Amino acid sequence: MVSTSSSTDQYPFFLFSPKLERAVLGQLSCHLSQNDLLDPNQSGFKTGHSTETALLCVTEALRTAKANSLYSALILLDLSAAFDTVNHQILLSTLSELGISGAAHSWIASYLTGRSYQVVWRESVSAPRALTTGVPQGSVLGPLLFSLYTKSLGSVISSHGLSYHCYADDTQFIFSFPPSDNQVANRISACLADISVWMTDHNLKLNLGKTELLFLPGKDCPFHDLAITVDNSIVSSSQSAKSLGVTLDNTLSFSANIKAVTRSCRFLLYNIRRVRPCLTQEAAQVLIQALVISRLDYYNSLLAGLPACAIKPLQLIQNAAARLVFKLPKFSHVTPLLRTLHWLPVEARICYKTMVLAYGAVRGTAPPYLQALISPYTQRRALCSSTSGLLAPLPLRKHSSRSAQSKLFAALAPQWWNKLPHDARTAESITIFWRHLKPHLCKEYLG
Repeated sequence: MVSTSSSTDQYPFFLFSPKLERAVLGQLSCHLSQNDLLDPNQSGFKTGHSTETALLCVTEALRTAKANSLYSALILLDLSAAFDTVNHQILLSTLSELGISGAAHSWIASYLTGRSYQVVWRESVSAPRALTTGVPQGSVLGPLLFSLYTKSLGSVISSHGLSYHCYADDTQFIFSFPPSDNQVANRISACLADISVWMTDHNLKLNLGKTELLFLPGKDCPFHDLAITVDNSIVSSSQSAKSLGVTLDNTLSFSANIKAVTRSCRFLLYNIRRVRPCLTQEAAQVLIQALVISRLDYYNSLLAGLPACAIKPLQLIQNAAARLVFKLPKFSHVTPLLRTLHWLPVEARICYKTMVLAYGAVRGTAPPYLQALISPYTQRRALCSSTSGLLAPLPLRKHSSRSAQSKLFAALAPQWWNKLPHDARTAESITIFWRHLKPHLCKEYLG
């Protein structure tokens, strides 16, 4: 067990409380936002951003490339002990370049330095050792400071013509290319080599042994293996890769991830079933919603556009969960149970999450990369429809795959949004939007 402590020479220890850190975080975030200093491709610890929006951005780029019959390579970087090796001088210099100076800069310098750690083993405690690198993990400020520390990494990747997206220390970059491009391996290798140099200069270590490469063929394009050589290490393409807790496969069918979710949910339902006789119906419902239904909802916006057969295993889990709440046998009719529980079916839950993200994009509270995917419907002349809150449908591009394009958020969000009631589309707050959205979906999917 490792414990850490902070020096109190300049500031009293009580000042480094989570409340004070949140106050500093609020002011620092405000300064960065107002001056447009944050990386737009960094989703970690930013209002309106989440791991799901980050994954949606990545999968949207991959699906768009596939719809245009392009190959794609997704590289997921792995850093070794990233938060623990941050160089304080480089970080403080970066903050100075971002306009943080004076007392604020001195406070952050004191916050970072003068820390020590001890190792506790049974009843023995080691002598304290100074911590000369790293940002405090588990702290309020640590993740944002790390994001600022790695901000310049994006320019290294962009200089090679590759797109990227980050969530804290999880960095993934994408390279989409036509089948005729025979310099792909060289370009990715050059990019990884420059990233490795950048990591060394910033006291970080790129773990090539755990860096993953996912190769995705375009629509009607043949599949072939792709291997990248960097610093005498070979990064080979695989059939699947795990990103932010979700398993991505090279066809974006999410079959492996759906299988993993259903397996874990079955195990949870098995254990809940054992204690169900000791629970009231209300307690069982709360427990199942917290442990099982929440797993069905995580990342489900990525499943939008998939065929019903693909998401059927998730629906079977929800059916089993509903029967367990009411202690009913297998094959009992489920629709009345879902109505009583106010549970939307899985397909409707996917639509619900997509519409919530679309509402944020319409109102400007969603990440900019989601806002860029949709646009309001405009008429050449003033009509009643101009105030109806409609979204412009995604035009079908020439030489693009209709089936692949139909899975895009940019295509599905306007299509589903325009079918919502007028009161939902023009809702002034997310609370009012929820109030109109769920009854609409209940009526459509549960009758």
